[in-house]
Amino acid sequence: MLNEAALLTARSNGRVIDNGALDEAIDRVMAGPQKRTRVMSAKERKITAYHEGGHALVAAALNYTDPVSKVTILPRGRALGYTMVLPVDDKYSTTRNELLDQLSYALGGRVAEEIVFHDPSTGAANDIEKATGLARKMVTQFGMSERVGAIKLGQGNSEVFLGRDMGHERDYSEGMAAVVDEEVRRLVDAAHDEAWHALNDNRDILDNLVLELLQRETLGQSDLEVVFRDVRKRPQRPVWLSSDLRTVSDRGPVLTPAEREALARGEQLPEDKQQVEEHPPEAVIEVPEGGYVDPRED
Repeated sequence: MLNEAALLTARSNGRVIDNGALDEAIDRVMAGPQKRTRVMSAKERKITAYHEGGHALVAAALNYTDPVSKVTILPRGRALGYTMVLPVDDKYSTTRNELLDQLSYALGGRVAEEIVFHDPSTGAANDIEKATGLARKMVTQFGMSERVGAIKLGQGNSEVFLGRDMGHERDYSEGMAAVVDEEVRRLVDAAHDEAWHALNDNRDILDNLVLELLQRETLGQSDLEVVFRDVRKRPQRPVWLSSDLRTVSDRGPVLTPAEREALARGEQLPEDKQQVEEHPPEAVIEVPEGGYVDPRED
């Protein structure tokens, strides 16, 4: 990224890499160079604005997503626009709730097109591909499906030229393959439903976001914080475990001495402990056959 920023600075005869060069370098690395010669019609610009706005608003309405740092409807690479969601700190692992949030906001653009235009476009093809791939990993690699369990399905193989399925050797039955397909479909459908509820609950905010995007084309994190100030958050999901035969523990993580001192001073606990305290387990549940989980229901 710094190399790209240095090249951009040199091309503009600059002597110091400034924030503008860094910002453009991040965009280029993540989404490709800006397509200045690509001209979109007013209708396509509006569809793109709702698509990208859908991604951003769903991410803002969920509870385990990273902050939305940028939304733009300027074409870059093969994309007509993009939404950037970046973590505040370095992260080396991802929880199940975070992955479910990623599924939902990946489908936010497609869902926005369905809600607003009732006629989805091909612009969500890459989003659907990513969501399907992530859901399949959750089922076959991460042990996050109750029906499949905490086992890894499929063997990676680097010998991709020996007639194998792109380096992937299936080591499970046709029956298990059908279960995997059903679980992947169930996770994606649940994410689709969650995105639909998030957008419908915040439709006025979505429309305002689209107007801002059509006028300014790119919105940064500070701009988005203003737009999303009154976003209605989705309810917390019920606690999930891999089997309903295993009881839910009501004991949270142990407190360190520093955390105990913070509590004694009346300060807030770290976010993970805070969520345990504020949202106690309600039930052990996975996504039902109907696809959508509403924790407000008994």
